[in-house]
Amino acid sequence: MPILQDKKILLTGLLSNRSIAFGIGKALKREGATLAFTYAGEGMRERVEKLAPELGGGLIMSMDVTKQDEIDGVFSKLGSEWGGVDGVVHSIGYAPRDAITGDFLDGLSRSSFMTAMDISAYSFAALGKAARPLMKGRNGALLTLSYLGAVRSVPNYNTMGVAKAALEANVRYMAATLGPEGTRVNGISAGPIKTLAASGIAGFSTMLKNFANAAPLRRNITADEVGNVAAFLLSDWASAMTGEILYVDNGYSQVAAGMDDGGEKPKE
Repeated sequence: MPILQDKKILLTGLLSNRSIAFGIGKALKREGATLAFTYAGEGMRERVEKLAPELGGGLIMSMDVTKQDEIDGVFSKLGSEWGGVDGVVHSIGYAPRDAITGDFLDGLSRSSFMTAMDISAYSFAALGKAARPLMKGRNGALLTLSYLGAVRSVPNYNTMGVAKAALEANVRYMAATLGPEGTRVNGISAGPIKTLAASGIAGFSTMLKNFANAAPLRRNITADEVGNVAAFLLSDWASAMTGEILYVDNGYSQVAAGMDDGGEKPKE
């Protein structure tokens, strides 16, 4: 039996068929979940409407996470259509381009810092708060996506790294708050994947190459691999796991990069 059979899950951040959210959506569909989708702004609506059928279709709703009324509207709609929610996937992050290139302090500004924190970190807590009444007592799960830049200094990641650190703190505090109600909260810290969102980070191609050279498995990861872990964390198979940040990065986060003797070349 599929591990997400009869689970109702909201999937955010669907941008293209190369996005991490799409990889997660494929795994959720495969495991029997019923999905709903959101898009941010009319410019993204058509894109999500084209992708959703590949993931089993479902409700498609507008949700700009900087607007509380749109967040509330999504969960009001889910309440009326579904009656309850078993899972939420938060695949949302953004920082202005000048805040994710070059020198951290040179690119720093109050406005870009607040924008990154609002969209990349606060939004997860806001979704958890809005979903709370619909998830209480259902043994469901909230899931977000982070990156190693939350705990290490990564070139050009800069302000986004600070926002991801706040996001990971959200995971712990939300897990403690929602645990007594039966809701779990976890995060996946994925290795770099060539997505539309990643294309905005300066030097990303070099980052991919260096990652494959240093990761114990000597290759980059795929969105499908992240999707498989996401499906597990959203399922009852992970019923005792909450407050965790799981690394899906071919072991990269666990080694001292740049200190080996060259070793085996990365796999193509």
